[in-house]
Amino acid sequence: MSVDLIGFLGVVLVAYVVPGPDFLVVVRSAAEHPAKGRAAALGAQGGLCVHMVAAAVGLSVLAARSPVVYDAIKFLGAAYLVHLGVRAVLAARRVAQRQRGGGGGGGGGDVTVGASAGRWRSGFAQGFLTNVLNPKAALFFLSVLPQFVHGDGSPTRQIFLLGILDVLVGVAYWFALVTVAARLRVLLARPRFRHRWELTTGWLFIGIGVGVAAAA
Repeated sequence: MSVDLIGFLGVVLVAYVVPGPDFLVVVRSAAEHPAKGRAAALGAQGGLCVHMVAAAVGLSVLAARSPVVYDAIKFLGAAYLVHLGVRAVLAARRVAQRQRGGGGGGGGGDVTVGASAGRWRSGFAQGFLTNVLNPKAALFFLSVLPQFVHGDGSPTRQIFLLGILDVLVGVAYWFALVTVAARLRVLLARPRFRHRWELTTGWLFIGIGVGVAAAA
């Protein structure tokens, strides 16, 4: 099977380096806790696996050719991003209220196994939903992958090969990003910085969500 792996890897790396909704989800999660960041990264790649399987069996073609299905995915994804943004803006408001009330940095409660599992589930769900509801991710597998598929082999097999390679490259990239973004935890311990962080990322989520909804 002759696949242009070098060219494909170049396209994939560019796609990951250009920030998107999944980038923001992973960075925010990692800044909260490295484990949550890794969970968000795995969730984001899990969402891509759904698109990969859909592309391999032809479901993505149906979705792309059906305006109703495509628009439904687009608006659900946009609504979810706005939801994440509103949550972040509300978190910024709570931080500001604690500052005015003279409260501390907050929540130094028990770090239980249950809390850790909940954090992991939350990160994974955010990453997964962000990508599985992203129509651009579906279009990547539909429009970009076929350009690297050759006629001398099974197209389905080649799509799976390229898709798995894409997912593995993404895991390595996200985990490296999590290591860097986790350093933000030190700054987030400062209420003023946390307030600005929550507010900025919240409005970014809302802006991206509105942009996704408005896109043709």
